Amino acid sequence: MATSTKAARPSYKCAECGWTTSKWIGRCGECQAWGTVDVAGAKSTGRTKPAAVSQPAQPITSVDITKSQSTTSGVPELDRVLGGGVVPGAVLLLAGEPGVGKSTLLLEVASQWARSGARTLYISGEESAAQVRLRAERTGALHDELYLAAETDLGAVLTHIDQVRPTLLIIDSVQTIGSADIEGVPGGVTQVREVASSIIQTAKRENIATLLVGHVTKDGSVAGPRVLEHLVDVVLQFEGDRNSRLRLLRAVKNRYGPVDEIGCFDLVDDGIVEVPDPTGLFVSRHEKPVAGTCVTVTMEGRRPLLAEVQSLSVPASTPSPRRTTSGLDSPRVAMILAVLTKHCKLPLGAFDVYTATVGGAKLVEPSVDLAVLIATASAHTETVVPSDLIAIGEVGLAGEVRKVSNLGARLREASRIGFTQANVPAGSDYPNGLHMSVTEVHDVITALQALDGAKRSNGTPPYLQIIPQITPRAKSRIL
Repeated sequence: MATSTKAARPSYKCAECGWTTSKWIGRCGECQAWGTVDVAGAKSTGRTKPAAVSQPAQPITSVDITKSQSTTSGVPELDRVLGGGVVPGAVLLLAGEPGVGKSTLLLEVASQWARSGARTLYISGEESAAQVRLRAERTGALHDELYLAAETDLGAVLTHIDQVRPTLLIIDSVQTIGSADIEGVPGGVTQVREVASSIIQTAKRENIATLLVGHVTKDGSVAGPRVLEHLVDVVLQFEGDRNSRLRLLRAVKNRYGPVDEIGCFDLVDDGIVEVPDPTGLFVSRHEKPVAGTCVTVTMEGRRPLLAEVQSLSVPASTPSPRRTTSGLDSPRVAMILAVLTKHCKLPLGAFDVYTATVGGAKLVEPSVDLAVLIATASAHTETVVPSDLIAIGEVGLAGEVRKVSNLGARLREASRIGFTQANVPAGSDYPNGLHMSVTEVHDVITALQALDGAKRSNGTPPYLQIIPQITPRAKSRIL
């Protein structure tokens, strides 16, 4: 008697962590990643036979590196982030939020590459060729060596590469390209993996520098399987606030250079412009001295940037005072307000306190704590901070001012801009010959001397007049 057999049910596997399930779900039950669960592949037999090699192994000292020397992209800020330029055969992944300017930046790179006499191929999967041409006319990116095609099929993209034979390939974006031979829709886990693998193999084989545009999720990470970031050589993040024209390019992964450099760009009406010295974008200019402002120096990668912190203190109109921040870390600002209340006896509990940065800068470094503290105290006491003063230091819960890294680079940048006074943590190492007066402070009480300049004629430190609520114990300790 024949027995009936049921067809084997397919299993599903997460491309991120390997978690398996008997049915398809949109979110992995183990790592909680979205869109990474797909049909599991066939089991390996473990009997793969040796095959012919592409070229025999050789001593590392005899490997030819002339074909892997970096070439300038024509955009110095991009070269700065990459560590010197684009390496032939390297695959770069550029990720960023919609509308941040990824396509505009890559079109500028493509035009500069073409102007150097090298052939460039720009594949657009999101816009038509006419739309890209109109944007190229607006930004001045037209050139005969820049080839343009609008394709969403992987086979057609590979054909274009064989016909044009470019030295630079740009695909905008990798999530819009799909293969008819692979199940799933473009942008899915299986499709993105196949498209990326095919393009990377072609780029390595033909020694073509390749730039891929990647979409991002709500939390800012690259959409698609994590393996995409592992396959490429460089992962770049293009960041920017919609309310600001400033754009920052930083390397998250870089096999050929550092990952602590940033590039600054200004998104203007007729394209994108490099900003080699962005310090002035984060510091405001006041006709008259005003209270509630203090300048600090933050490190973006290896680049020191001057940024201004502003604060406003007004009587609270509700039983629960408001604490509003913009561009600063809210928990750290709340901690600094608590330090001012506890150690400096400022009655901030009955006031609404607003703190913000200038120019849309985002300051998350602990080194900006001292500037936030001085700006807040200045706003509350309506005392003007000297316009040529900068404050650098981390504030602890005990009221101490802690050391920060790269203090020498920060002070040199401030001195170059024209600042002549600096408040820094006590015991810090900094270079000589900066043409500025450096004051070392141990705690927040001594740091507030900057609020009123030099001592008065009777020798009393000015902050004792500014903060009359200071405790007698602290006053005796300072005097």
